[in-house]
Amino acid sequence: MKLPEPKTPTKISGLNPAGAKVAVVRTSPATILDDIQRAMELAGVSSSLDPTAPTILKDNISWHFPFPGANTTPWQLEGTILGLQRAGFKDLVCVQNKTVVTDAFKGEDLNKYVPLFEKYGIPVKFNFKEGDVTWVEYKPKTPLLVLDQIYPEGIRIPDLFFGKNIVHLPTVKCHIYTTTTGAMKNAFGGLLNTHRHYTHSWIHETLVDLLAIQREIHTGIFAVMDGTTAGNGPGPRTMYPEEKNVILASADQVAIDAVAAKMMGFDPLSIRYINYAHQRGLGCGDVREIRVVGEDISTVNWKFSVGDNGASMIGDLLWFSPLKRFQSLFFRTPLVHFFILGSEAYHDYYRWPFRDKRVFKKWLRKSPWGELFRSYPPAGTD
Repeated sequence: MKLPEPKTPTKISGLNPAGAKVAVVRTSPATILDDIQRAMELAGVSSSLDPTAPTILKDNISWHFPFPGANTTPWQLEGTILGLQRAGFKDLVCVQNKTVVTDAFKGEDLNKYVPLFEKYGIPVKFNFKEGDVTWVEYKPKTPLLVLDQIYPEGIRIPDLFFGKNIVHLPTVKCHIYTTTTGAMKNAFGGLLNTHRHYTHSWIHETLVDLLAIQREIHTGIFAVMDGTTAGNGPGPRTMYPEEKNVILASADQVAIDAVAAKMMGFDPLSIRYINYAHQRGLGCGDVREIRVVGEDISTVNWKFSVGDNGASMIGDLLWFSPLKRFQSLFFRTPLVHFFILGSEAYHDYYRWPFRDKRVFKKWLRKSPWGELFRSYPPAGTD
């Protein structure tokens, strides 16, 4: 495989995004459901989505274990469902995906989504399950930065996504390869199939291309981001959870990621995926040009840092060092199963039982958000 040569980000012709607005609302466990709905209203959910179209809920399961800050929270999911229903959006469906280190079925159980789906009558589709979706070739109208080179045989996306609104449910957290991760990264698992690891060396350009595709296929895009417990450190799984008590919402996927990055203590425009999307006109990445409603975040700086978790050093070598020229050998042959097994062993058989499970249990005991998590019923209960 010839290595892709990403194009220089330039303004997409004819694209004139509306003024960026991000709602930031301070919250507590006692008021969280109302606060999520208020954030959605402040961010203009009613005018951002098509009331005549079905709406996809795209939650985020970065790790099937319920590590604080890593995954969509049950109150984030419930509050968003209530906010959408209150705004008149009744036709809702959740779409799940899997990764090399997550089990979607285990994740929706352990993170307590299943009882909420049952309570509110939300059907769930799995983009990797035959019969739920069909992967079809799509030819974007927008000139792409890199995806057409990574997938020269054709870009394939789920047929279910066409002609529907989508509401992303990320959390505020760091990421070892993209510095931060949020609304834009949340499209990664849903729109690309299990071969999406082909894109990692060009992850920033990929996220920008995926946002351009989303703008073509969806009738509306919105995000509700949970920062009640935010993830500091080498995310999106192995992090240091910090209680921050905020909810963000926006129709501008670039702007909400920029505001979250600013609150975490990063310069948003120094993060390539935000900068590239800003340059292309896919949203606003300059916090000075974003209208933040609700809380004043002008002096907020949590001083987060990404760091390294050991395992990420292997990814750095394979995806970002000169070794990336051997990607076809490593990731497009049966050798890929060796790396998948290594990642699973590290996360599920080392990190969780020996380190991160203790962090989770301490959060359950000592954090008010852990107490709220305990109050949600597990799967299989009435």
